[in-house]
Amino acid sequence: MDTDKAHAALDTVYGAGSTDALDAAHAAWAASYDSETASLGYLLPFLITAWVTRYVAVDEGPLLDAGCGTGAMSIELARRGADVLGIDLAPEIIRFAAEPMPHDTGAGRIEFKVGDMLSREHGAFDAVVAMDSLIHYQRGDAVLALSSLARRTRHAMVFTFAPRTPLLSLMHATGRLFPRSDRAPSIVPVRPEAIAHDIAGRPELNGWRTHRTERVSHGFYTSQMMEIVRS
Repeated sequence: MDTDKAHAALDTVYGAGSTDALDAAHAAWAASYDSETASLGYLLPFLITAWVTRYVAVDEGPLLDAGCGTGAMSIELARRGADVLGIDLAPEIIRFAAEPMPHDTGAGRIEFKVGDMLSREHGAFDAVVAMDSLIHYQRGDAVLALSSLARRTRHAMVFTFAPRTPLLSLMHATGRLFPRSDRAPSIVPVRPEAIAHDIAGRPELNGWRTHRTERVSHGFYTSQMMEIVRS
């Protein structure tokens, strides 16, 4: 069953003892990731797509899927007419995302590239989506990344982070007990009001404001979505 496979893959990912082990776990899971996580109720790509298409004219300018993973959200945005650039650091995951490309995107277009989602070489965008791309960043580093993306974004950025809950805080504290060389990148829990405060106080984000935020929790997955827009 997909749910059994998904739980086994999650155990491998969460049990990774190093960055290399985590990368290998993600690469091994890429081909079946979308179907297996969907079996566990993972619907975030569709929820974020609904947010973006409700408030951004997706067919009027390019969108960046920053840290696109297997490309599920890029595909959903393209199906709604968007011109999407999906960027991820992992070559194995990008190869899976790009082969084969879907044929039901209508007027929408997708390009997948291996690279740094923060690189200026990718150009400017009407909107940026970053689904779980910042969950390993310390709060200040996440805001710094958003500042970098804001320089090339005309209208809106939608991103997710791990909300500070008792369970996630305990897991994060426990992980820090291991020697640094043995740690996989940990999920960093953040309070929504804290990151909104940091965004408001960041000089590079002057002219941006937090528009809305929403907790998403289903099955194994808990995340916080936040949208910031140009005033």
